[in-house]
Amino acid sequence: MREIVILIPDIEPEQNVEIEVSINGRKKTMQYRVELIDWEGSGVPPKDKVQVLKHKIAEYNKDWELMEIGAPNDEGIPLTFRKKVVSK
Repeated sequence: MREIVILIPDIEPEQNVEIEVSINGRKKTMQYRVELIDWEGSGVPPKDKVQVLKHKIAEYNKDWELMEIGAPNDEGIPLTFRKKVVSK
């Protein structure tokens, strides 16, 4: 799949974004979701943060696919998921 970068306004975590695109005259609506993954405590060592991240991604709703891992901070890390497109 080709990629197009679209800048959207900052949104709060756990928000859904719908983007409608037209490809060769056929419209598609794509759904994205931003989730803020909490490190589950302060002072978590980096190797434990990786394990938390792996677990959260593995256990995430299988109807959504991981698109981007954002920049981490002391509280957590933002993940962007896209709802899987069901072919008709």
